[in-house]
Amino acid sequence: MRRDQLLDSPARYGLVSRVLHWGMAALFAWQFAGMGLRLLLGRHPVSAFFVGTHAGVGTLLFVLVLLRGAWGLLNARRRPSHRAGWLGWAARLGHMLIYALMLVVPGLALLRQWGSGRAFAPFGLPLWGARESTAPALVQAGNAAHGELAWLLLAVVAGHVAMVILHRRLLRHDVLPRMAGPLRPAEAPPA
Repeated sequence: MRRDQLLDSPARYGLVSRVLHWGMAALFAWQFAGMGLRLLLGRHPVSAFFVGTHAGVGTLLFVLVLLRGAWGLLNARRRPSHRAGWLGWAARLGHMLIYALMLVVPGLALLRQWGSGRAFAPFGLPLWGARESTAPALVQAGNAAHGELAWLLLAVVAGHVAMVILHRRLLRHDVLPRMAGPLRPAEAPPA
């Protein structure tokens, strides 16, 4: 694997950005599938399986979004640019909203967990132990906003996917290959 395939370029996102993007997409799909099943089935072994992984997967997503943000900042000057005009402005705004929600949603859940005073060990890795003191305001903030903002995140991500399709079908801007196409730019056809 060459270094230029790992890093982003003006023509496409590199392997690291792609792994973070699609890996996080799969984990978010897992999270939303689990919560959707919980809404549909209530207390059921299938929904319980998903819900049992929710806190651990959410913590992993929080760590990954921090890594993805740092990686994005390191590659900011190399990344594909947004179009000029209102479409580019809307794309930047949409991406900022997605990043903000990807930070806030799991962040609220972690604050709620901390405020509860209960121990927290996602995937068996102890992050903190139980405490006698609690922080009810953190629990209330998490209870008030975590789920609602998570569904907003799903709606924004659905809009993101819809815009990729709209770019391709209606506007004839082929933006998907930048995140899903070949890592190497296509070679020029032989003369």
